[in-house]
Amino acid sequence: MAAAADVRGTELGRYLKARRAQVRPEEVGLPAGAGLRRTPGLRREELAALAGVSVDYYIRLERGRETNPSPAVLDALGRALRLRGDGYERLHELAELASGRVGELPASADHTVRDSVLRMLESVRPLPGYVVSRYNRVLAANPPGRRLLPGLWDWPEDRRNLTRYLFLHPVGRTLYEPWAETVASSVAHLRAVAGADPDNPELTTLVGELAVKSPEFARLWERYDVCERGGGQKCFRHPAVGMMTLTYEVMRLARTGGQRMVVYQAAPGTPDEEAMLRLESAETVTPAEAVPGEGKDRTAVSVVPAGSRPRGSGRVSGRSGV
Repeated sequence: MAAAADVRGTELGRYLKARRAQVRPEEVGLPAGAGLRRTPGLRREELAALAGVSVDYYIRLERGRETNPSPAVLDALGRALRLRGDGYERLHELAELASGRVGELPASADHTVRDSVLRMLESVRPLPGYVVSRYNRVLAANPPGRRLLPGLWDWPEDRRNLTRYLFLHPVGRTLYEPWAETVASSVAHLRAVAGADPDNPELTTLVGELAVKSPEFARLWERYDVCERGGGQKCFRHPAVGMMTLTYEVMRLARTGGQRMVVYQAAPGTPDEEAMLRLESAETVTPAEAVPGEGKDRTAVSVVPAGSRPRGSGRVSGRSGV
């Protein structure tokens, strides 16, 4: 229990330190001061003064030694740090974890996708849809969902992660417009879902790789921006069907350790819908991906081009790990 408390308190401290670095003194009515500031953003003593707590208390909080801040202290820190929405909620969530008021870390991720969810993916065709894990590993997709993400399927199953795809795959770096805004949102979402279990092996492996291989990721990760996504809009420059702007909805799947189903759509009769519908037959899937799984490999997929069987009878890609 002590080790878990240390992890939780440390994560709260990391969040406070990262957010403190994002606030310039002049934004909160303080003089910038003369000379070069060694610390970006607010100094510890400046934030403590703004929040009305002692410097010693704040230092202990940031270093993970104080794990039970009161709601009043959290509110004062949130105001001083200019937190809004998801950022403000994340401060309170991490404080609850640090104090032990939330006793359990998130359930272990389950990478098996239920048959009922696979049937749902098939039923939404021709809308592109896929299922991702808590940390954005793609576990299953219907055919237009696979074709929406060209090149992802060239990677081994355990590397098919959307955040990795955005930063390290050449197609992923050109598929979304604007790319910078898309990756910032993706990293902020990953930070949001990671806060309760920062030492999860799946997460630390992903973050470690991206921090080494992508300076853009490392910079965004250190900012500790957080954003919970429940839907929105994305613009694609798709190599097979051209430009399209799609809206998407995100549905959390119960009893899965954080799986989410993502489904895209476009307004009927628009050029965006026409482009999206062409994903049903776009030739963006490699021949190897059209081979059904055999034997023990239940994670292989069957992708059948549109027109070779009636709509609704095609198999959804992957039982698990795809």
